[in-house]
This record gives sequence, C-alpha cells and structure tokens, in this order.
Amino acid sequence: MTAQAPSLIAQSVARYRAEHQLLDHPRLLEDPLAIAMAGGESNLGSGAGPWIRALTVARWRYAEDQLAAAIARGATQYVMVGAGLDTYAYRNPNGGVRIFEVDYPATQAWKRNRLDVAGIHLPPSLSFVPTDFEEETLGSALERSGFQPAEISFFSWLGVSAYLNTEAAMAAVAFMGSMPAASGVVFDYAVDRSTLDPVGQLAMDGLTSRVALADQPVRLSIDPGALAKMLACAGFHEIEDLGPAEIDARYFLGRTDGLTVSPGVAHLVSARV
Repeated sequence: MTAQAPSLIAQSVARYRAEHQLLDHPRLLEDPLAIAMAGGESNLGSGAGPWIRALTVARWRYAEDQLAAAIARGATQYVMVGAGLDTYAYRNPNGGVRIFEVDYPATQAWKRNRLDVAGIHLPPSLSFVPTDFEEETLGSALERSGFQPAEISFFSWLGVSAYLNTEAAMAAVAFMGSMPAASGVVFDYAVDRSTLDPVGQLAMDGLTSRVALADQPVRLSIDPGALAKMLACAGFHEIEDLGPAEIDARYFLGRTDGLTVSPGVAHLVSARV
C-alpha cells in the first residue's frame, strides 16, 4: 500500500462486505451500499474463506456499535483512519456528527471516483483527509481539515496499524489518547507471533502471506499482554480486547451457517479516554 496506488486490501475488503450482503443470513452488518462500492455483483467472487468475510464484517460492526456508544456519550466527530471503501458516512443516521475519512491520496481518489460512478452523493457532514501515514502525523492531517481537537471524538483505526512502522503507530495512539474525556477508539492489531500457540502461528502465517501478496507486509505486531499498559500510558482506560473466541461469542453465537472467525488470530480493541 502506497500513497501512489489504491490499496489492494481495501478492494478486497469491499468485496467481502458486499459478499456478506448476498451470502450470509442473518447479516451482521447491514450495508445497502456495499455491492455498488465493490463495483457491482459482477465484481464479486473473491474466493476467500468465510472466516475472513466474518472478520471483515465483525470489525466494522464492532466499530459502529462502539461509535453509537460514543455518540451517546457526546461525541460529535468520527474519524475513520484508513477508511477504504467503507460506506458509513453515506448511510449515517447521526446528522449532527462530523465524519473525517483519512486515507492515502490514491486510495481516496479511487474511492471518490467509485462513489461518483455509483451515484452516491457526498453528505455535507463529510470531510476527506488525504495523507501518507508515515510522512504526516494524524494530528497534523486532521488539523488542516477542520477537525476540532477540543470536541469529544471517536476513531476507527481498522486494517492500518499492522502495516505502519512503530513510530507512526505510536504517534497515532498518542494523538487519539490526547482527546477530551469520553472520546474513544476501536482498532485491530497483529498479534506478536511468539505469543501464539502452534495453531495460532499457522493462522498468523497464512494471514501475513495473504496480505504480503497485496504488497502490504505486516510490519508491526503487538504482545496482547503489553497492550493495556501501552494504551493506559497514552491516556486510555476501559480497555476491551476481544480475541477470536470473544468475537464469536458476541457476534456469531447460535448461527446455523457456520460463519465464524475461529480459529484465527483476530483481535479487536476498544478503549476510552
């Protein structure tokens, strides 16, 4: 993934979301715009296993659930770091919330073209924030885009941290942790391979091989045991770290179609300032 070319992973994620609308019942994530954003039904058929589709929709459902809780606490700004082809801004039921989509310039330009082709109008509550995550800090990118740092804000940071260098990732965490009380974040992360059992290591190897084929090698992995301390030092509390079993228990329990994220190495985290 670079600032010059659209993200191949963002394209794959869009297909997984669209395929979920057609293949899985009941749906975990209702997204009536997903098929159009993926380029239509003729562009589907990713060939990916159900678990990766399950992980894709679970992480965005988790983000939207936590966003709703943040809005109830008074959040007025939603920052999507690495927005890809996500459609929340175009089906947003919360008109009083300002949305900032942060992404690489080429990926964002490609998305805007896809929106135009699909006839999806840009809401006045939306601001696009093109940036290179390793050339500019998240704070400076938002500062030039009308973001108000004194307002309660919520961040989704999905499918991004694993591909950054440590300095860029820690700078983003520090910025999000500097927000006013009641702000929050949802993110996922790559688990440090050395902390996994043999089955987990095989799952991690498969995942890293898949993303490396899309020119997005995993660069940052985290020890789950050290995560809470890292977030606390950045100003976060009420930290929730869901592994595969916890994700399944929350979102896939009792399904008859077998949709599940297990076995796997997925972790979803929410934290509040």
